[in-house]
Amino acid sequence: MKKSGRGAWPYLFLTPAIVLFTLFLAVPIGYTVWLAMRRTKVSGLGLGRGARKEVFVGFDNFSAALSDPELWQGWLRVLGYGALVLVVMLGLALLFALLLDSARVRLARFSRIAIFLPYAVPGVAATLLWGFLYLPSLSPIRDVLDIDFLGASTVTYSMANVAVWGGTGFNMLVLYTTLRAIPRDLYEAARLDGASELQIALRVKIPILTPAIILTTVFSIIATIQVFTEPTTLRPLTNTISSTWSPLMKVYRDAFVTGDLYSAAATSIVIAAISLVLSFGFLRVVRNRAFGEG
Repeated sequence: MKKSGRGAWPYLFLTPAIVLFTLFLAVPIGYTVWLAMRRTKVSGLGLGRGARKEVFVGFDNFSAALSDPELWQGWLRVLGYGALVLVVMLGLALLFALLLDSARVRLARFSRIAIFLPYAVPGVAATLLWGFLYLPSLSPIRDVLDIDFLGASTVTYSMANVAVWGGTGFNMLVLYTTLRAIPRDLYEAARLDGASELQIALRVKIPILTPAIILTTVFSIIATIQVFTEPTTLRPLTNTISSTWSPLMKVYRDAFVTGDLYSAAATSIVIAAISLVLSFGFLRVVRNRAFGEG
């Protein structure tokens, strides 16, 4: 009896986590799948009791979502946006982390806080701040640079700038923390062998940082695919951002503007599936370098 009692304790401690997981993750996912496989059927003029009812349609909503050109156009825009954000943001994060870890850096604490601080600004507030700087009538930048930051050819770069400004600090902190965990003896040994600070960074620090770089890249890919705040917040300031600029914006429009919850549910599942494929596909390609797996 005592042995049986001791065996039940782990499950008792896990109960809160299991309940929260079920209520806030498993149930919403299950309900979304249920909605995605249903549709409202209207009979007659749609008036009267029983004129509208939910019917099971199988995978019809998924087929419609996959054949919707607006969804794939949104994906193309997000892929271009993501390629720009990932390269610039992670490149700056790595550069700042290496500079802050340098033995000759000054004001390291102030620099860390200054670089990380934009990440603490809520996304909507940050986008509004940049949006006002982009507006021709308000922006002091327009007095110096004759560029329409919200034009059709530049609005993607403007949104990418907001994402880079807000995300660089977090990724820098992850990489910098990893660097601080590296024994200083490795650097001293490299210096004794005649290596310069640049050689130490390229041949010692970056190879050790590879798993952390891959981790931040995966997180950044997921965040980029889910881009919603920047285009949605900037949309009232310009007519160059459509209501379906990104896949998540299309889900929002279908669910809360046109009221088609079934199509929105199916599209959200498609987006989740593509996100998983891209994230795990990237991990599979680089897992040998990241985790020493073949």
